[in-house]
Amino acid sequence: MEKILIVDDNHDICLLLERFLSKQGYKTASVQRGEDGLTLLRKEAFELVICDFKLPDIDGLEMLRRIKVLNPATAVIIITGYSDVRIAVQSVKHGAYDYVTKPLYPDEILLTIKSALERRAQTLKQQTASDGQPAARSAAKSTSGKASATTDGKRFIFGKSRVAEQLQKHIDLIAPTDMSVIITGETGTGKEFVANAIHLRSKRADKPFVAIDCGALSKDLAGSELFGHVKGSFTGAMSDKAGSFEYANGGTLFLDEIGNLSYDNQIKLLRVLQERKIRRIGSNQDIAVDVRIIAATNEDLRDAVRQGRFREDIYHRIDEFEIHLSPLRDRKADIMIFADHFLDLANRQLEKNISGFDEAAREKLKDYFWHGNLRELQNVIKRSVLLTQGDVIETDVLPREIISPQYLTTEDTGVSAPMGVDAVRSAGAPNGQPGANLKSVSENAERAAILKVLEKTGYNKTKAAEVLNIDRKTLYNKLKAYDIHL
Repeated sequence: MEKILIVDDNHDICLLLERFLSKQGYKTASVQRGEDGLTLLRKEAFELVICDFKLPDIDGLEMLRRIKVLNPATAVIIITGYSDVRIAVQSVKHGAYDYVTKPLYPDEILLTIKSALERRAQTLKQQTASDGQPAARSAAKSTSGKASATTDGKRFIFGKSRVAEQLQKHIDLIAPTDMSVIITGETGTGKEFVANAIHLRSKRADKPFVAIDCGALSKDLAGSELFGHVKGSFTGAMSDKAGSFEYANGGTLFLDEIGNLSYDNQIKLLRVLQERKIRRIGSNQDIAVDVRIIAATNEDLRDAVRQGRFREDIYHRIDEFEIHLSPLRDRKADIMIFADHFLDLANRQLEKNISGFDEAAREKLKDYFWHGNLRELQNVIKRSVLLTQGDVIETDVLPREIISPQYLTTEDTGVSAPMGVDAVRSAGAPNGQPGANLKSVSENAERAAILKVLEKTGYNKTKAAEVLNIDRKTLYNKLKAYDIHL
């Protein structure tokens, strides 16, 4: 019987979830404080933790980090009382399987739980079959010229926009080589899928594709995960373990959020890139490896180099070719292509047969800003399919921020960035007419919003970019465009 721990400061939610999940055949326990949950996790093993993001003593991201240190195999689902894409993206980035928003729908939470447990079981099975080596996200050859498919059925859809066509050309050009690649772009733009597409079109397609999220690795565990360790090399090293480089030998290693690697691990990575040899922690024996490196980041690594946070010699070794992924809002011609794809996925997952979107819903989806890009779009479509009772998705099942996108609010700073027609009016369009000099009015509104966030964050560009739901490269471009000097 699989065990699930519920951590939520709302006693009623804990009680309802415990009753519901017990009826579904799970063994459950619940606590109202994060520290109590961690204490329980130290005493016994749980396959899954359902954790509220806002707890009275610890926030959701810190809980994620500490749960993964206690037991990296434990699946975590974050629940939150408000639809905040930035928090959702951060949660997934730091190791959560998924997130759900309150109010909780029984079918939705049950499906997410089953999917998380299935993913966990599959990963453990792969690790066991690999004799303790990290699980690879293996790839299978694509059956379509417009998509790349992995063995778990996930596909990267290229779309039909100009930037999509350019992306496909770049992938076709770089894939057959052994050049290292950096993939840049905002969170949720599909960087791992692009890395997989490159692998599938390379000469290494029949070899492992191993993906590592450097942002989810703690400073202490990163070396073991990447390079492996020998038994007894540190507390908790109960047996020899091969690292990701060994498991990816002959294939491709995808280092997501590479900028988050600690300085010590950057030095170790540089040695591997130079000598093509790794050394397990605690060992004095070198192991030769043949691995193609594809890295990804949502920050400006050049700026990280200038600030001394990222080694310049590593940057130049992995920056043999750069692919930049445009945000979804800049590829409006592709939005409904992706939406239809995610609709097919949701229909299969939820065992429904929704045929499409009505015209009003399509227009709302195309007009929305999509702060979380493809990841946000997929979550919206999946939730809409769940809530739809008829044959097509209508606007009434779309999230409120998509139906009425007047303001992008940020709880951390209290700043509201105007969006849409109301923004034009609030920014001072002549006579309240949105058509009057629309471009300059919206640019003024955006410039004002950026300045407010910078002021609230003490002119910390990294924090400001995070609050504005854009990557730092985009923020720097906007600062330059709007002649903002700091």
